[in-house]
Amino acid sequence: MRASRPGGSGSGGADHGLAVTRRAFTALLGIVAARLVWLQLIDGPRLAAAAAEQTTNVATLRARRGTIYDRNGNVIAMSEDCKTVYANPSVVTDPSGVADVLVDELGGEKSAFMELLTKETTFVYLKRQVDTDVASRISERLSELELEGVYYLDDTKRVYPYGNVGAQVLGYVGTEGKGLSGLELYYDDVLTGTDGEMIMETGADGTPIAGGASSVTEAKDGTDLVISIDIDLQQACEEIIREAPETYDAASGSVMVTDPRTGEILAACSTPLPDFSNISDTMEELSLKLVSSAYEPGSVFKVLTTSIGFDLGLFNPDSVYTVPAAVLVGDDYVTDDDNRDYTEDMDVREMMRRSSNTAMSLLVQDVIGAQRFSEGVARYGIGSATGIDFPGETAGIVKSLDEYDGATAGSMAFGQAVSIPMVQLVRAYSAVANDGVPSTPHFLVSKGGEEASWPLGDPVISAEAADMETSVMRTVMEEGTGRNGQVEGYDVAGKTGTGEQASEEGGYGAYDFTASLCGFVNADSPEALVYVGLNHLPHLASASAAKVFHDVMAQTVSIMGVKPVS
Repeated sequence: MRASRPGGSGSGGADHGLAVTRRAFTALLGIVAARLVWLQLIDGPRLAAAAAEQTTNVATLRARRGTIYDRNGNVIAMSEDCKTVYANPSVVTDPSGVADVLVDELGGEKSAFMELLTKETTFVYLKRQVDTDVASRISERLSELELEGVYYLDDTKRVYPYGNVGAQVLGYVGTEGKGLSGLELYYDDVLTGTDGEMIMETGADGTPIAGGASSVTEAKDGTDLVISIDIDLQQACEEIIREAPETYDAASGSVMVTDPRTGEILAACSTPLPDFSNISDTMEELSLKLVSSAYEPGSVFKVLTTSIGFDLGLFNPDSVYTVPAAVLVGDDYVTDDDNRDYTEDMDVREMMRRSSNTAMSLLVQDVIGAQRFSEGVARYGIGSATGIDFPGETAGIVKSLDEYDGATAGSMAFGQAVSIPMVQLVRAYSAVANDGVPSTPHFLVSKGGEEASWPLGDPVISAEAADMETSVMRTVMEEGTGRNGQVEGYDVAGKTGTGEQASEEGGYGAYDFTASLCGFVNADSPEALVYVGLNHLPHLASASAAKVFHDVMAQTVSIMGVKPVS
């Protein structure tokens, strides 16, 4: 028994003790080997990354965002060189002195810089998108004071040479270089490009090692865009519409000018207008109401009503109907704004000249019929997104035929019981101006030198129907409710609208209108289409929107070089 014990005397003692020792040593080697396997194969990547993090700094190299040009080649949005200022707190020996210089040059609170400069890290951003001259002054002052630990990276920032002109359309870019509204947002993936990075080898204290290993992945700049607006016309429209709401007691106003042949938008804006110097603006300032807000259009919709009948061959401008003083629509009677209290024979041209609601209801209910009217409205794209290249487009609220009640068709005939963004109306009027063929309202002309494709849509009415509609729209501008919008020497075809707006309490608000006028020039071969709308005001379109339309159209023909016909 003694011999069998480890180290015991007698036969077998020494051999057994050696075996136990070998097993213990083998187990120890196994533990060491397993630890090595763990460290090298399993935990190795994490440890390597941690070591690299302690000996390297990684800085983002911002890509230069693409430039935006207007239709005439004017630069209206561009990226400008600047600097990002950062620090290595472990090298900063006098945080208070450094903070004093930063406050003098960059503004802000000293306490905020002190917090950054005393962090237990080797890299903190102090401020991004600093003007190069300001960064140079900081560097010179810190050098004179022998204060270390502050460094600089090349960066870019977005600037707008025309200031706030076109701000709503262009939108703006955040400090991270991403578009946050307008075309900067819609085409962000095209404009942005790809950021690069610089990896710098540092010492134990985080200081970059002179001649140390580093790698740079170059940034790839974004793509340039040409858009359709004319910056001079845009500025003129903004100046006009900025004053209009106050003049006519309106809550807001909107303008859109297009080329109806192509759909190119020459100018667009709505109030209140945003201010780039204060990017805390609400979404109301940043959104384009023509695209994102829906209103009951009122009598501008009568162009669709009559043109549908012309296209179906049901009547022409000279067709005469007996129009009573009131027409029953659902459970209510519709009357005219002129307080006519007698029955009168009217041809369709006269119905449009005086903008008769009763006549439109009669045409839809007794002549066109609900089904054909609904189909015609759908062909015009009412209730469907136009496809405009701008964020936030709404489709509006338009009933389908199976949703019609007894009042729907008769009310929609003159632009009530339907709520749409006015860009849909612009598209519909462009079809009338363009021989029945609609175009998509759009801003993009080309990207990276490649022309954008915006094909025309299928005809919504015949060319003959479009000609008849244009003829009665001329009469409206020459003799009817659009007279105040006429521009001397030019052949303008258009239609006014005074749409009652729904009240939160139900029904319609008293003297709460959207007043508008939409029309094109010169009518035989239109070169420009103008929409003007004033929202939530107590005045009829003939005495408000028509006058604003005149001012916008006068600027349009002058700036765009449209020649008068007489």
